[in-house]
Amino acid sequence: MKLLFAAFTGLVFGVGIALSGMMDPAKVLNFFDLAGAWDPSLAFVMAGALVVTFLGYRLVWRRRAPIFEDRFQVPTATAIDGKLVGGAALFGIGWGIAGFCPGAALPALGTGRWEVVLFLAAVVAGFWLRRAVTALPPMRPAQ
Repeated sequence: MKLLFAAFTGLVFGVGIALSGMMDPAKVLNFFDLAGAWDPSLAFVMAGALVVTFLGYRLVWRRRAPIFEDRFQVPTATAIDGKLVGGAALFGIGWGIAGFCPGAALPALGTGRWEVVLFLAAVVAGFWLRRAVTALPPMRPAQ
């Protein structure tokens, strides 16, 4: 049942991305083009998502636990460190270059565009590279 609800949630997200036009990288890139063909629709999509998220959290936090888990799994880290800033910067740069974020690229796979496959391959390569780099032993200064 848990997997069914996860799939349903993904389907709703994908339909929302498709209906909002956010699977089109040109639409996303035009949002960033303030001096040219600026398209504010991404701001409206984000604002709508914030409203839905705000209301959803208000409802969910009234419960003692999630429906399919024993407890809520809430991140406890509060530090703004290099990993967080670097990851956010890489996410933003990739989004600005490609016009896709990973969440919108998954439903965009249904369009059959090679650019989407290339973008997601780069995302997976980035995940792999991050794991490979963090698995290396720390470098010691030369003596």
